[in-house]
Amino acid sequence: MKMWKKAASVMLASAMVFSLAACGSSGDSGKSGGSSDSDTFKIGGIGPTTGDAAIYGTAVKNGIQLAVDEINAAGGINGKQIEYKFEDDQADSEKSVNAYNTLKDWGMQALIGTTTSTPCTAVVEETHSDNMFQLTPSATAVDSIQYDNAFRMCFSDPNQGSASADYIAENKLATKVAIIYNSSDTYSSGIYQTFATEAKAKGLDVVAAEAFTADNKTDFSVQIQKAKDAGAELVFLPIYYQEASLILAQANKAGFTPKWFGCDGMDGILDLDGFDASLAEDLMFLTPFTANATDEATQKFVADYKEAFGDTPIQFAADAYDCVYVIKAAAEKEDVTPDKSVSDICDALKKGMTEITYDGLTGKSITWSEDGEPTKEPTVVVVKSGEYQVLQAEDAAE
Repeated sequence: MKMWKKAASVMLASAMVFSLAACGSSGDSGKSGGSSDSDTFKIGGIGPTTGDAAIYGTAVKNGIQLAVDEINAAGGINGKQIEYKFEDDQADSEKSVNAYNTLKDWGMQALIGTTTSTPCTAVVEETHSDNMFQLTPSATAVDSIQYDNAFRMCFSDPNQGSASADYIAENKLATKVAIIYNSSDTYSSGIYQTFATEAKAKGLDVVAAEAFTADNKTDFSVQIQKAKDAGAELVFLPIYYQEASLILAQANKAGFTPKWFGCDGMDGILDLDGFDASLAEDLMFLTPFTANATDEATQKFVADYKEAFGDTPIQFAADAYDCVYVIKAAAEKEDVTPDKSVSDICDALKKGMTEITYDGLTGKSITWSEDGEPTKEPTVVVVKSGEYQVLQAEDAAE
């Protein structure tokens, strides 16, 4: 037994030496290394496929899968195929870090994720330490991409807040606005803060700003009554669709019928089990994608997604699909191959991201700055007859 233990120790030491040697030219033992004989790109994904936010993570998982399958069928990235693995984090930070470590053990070389903001902010600490490239499709918090290895496909919270206020003011949707937001959630509170500042600058009168927390998100009667008593013509909801569905239902019972305006977290409300979709009629929200768009790329994506997964894709699926193609574009711009270390791949992709211009499902002529933020135009959709439709400026004030 002692001889076996000694032999095992020698083997382990040899394996560690080989692993360090495989880290390539990073010169930093704290950076993750890749396999020198790797012949495939290993891309990981993280998001909630169970729990309250499962609709988001499932959409991201499927969007990535569709893009990976297409790219592999077309020859891969620089002639190399993609391996793909997705981990469920239940929108929980601790579980998200555990998922990251699982994927890292698997050999992940780049991360698409995480899906939601708070877990992404936790995971970016890990990817930064490892100098692993990270591209989130949908985490909107500023801190979610606070390091130079991290980029995002979606708009940030501040961008959503300012864009929403600008749209409401410029299209004269209302002058008296109320806000109902989740003060315990970085996504919601981040959008709220920027919206409130921009609304004031644009001459909007914020007549009520009512918060709730994760511990009290089922009864909104107080917030609704305060907005109603203040004479709000429009209620801004920088929240996720689950809470929004309850607010719409409770406001209807209270006889409160303002205009409703939300952000990208509203996507998915029409697919929520048990929700009366008629309550969302005329609901407006910011989104970079709608399945009803008539351009050829969107229609092909929607048809392929329905065939593969039996469902209509939401914005999160489109964002994730674009993420894979953006990584491909950046990798091909810098001639990245999978035999490089994780750190070297990250450095090359960081450079490539700031040099490409991407036309995708969620925007045209998208570019990225070194801070990881995308530049693209926002789109507003409105719910009509149980479907999302792009809202034209001339129709917005009606």
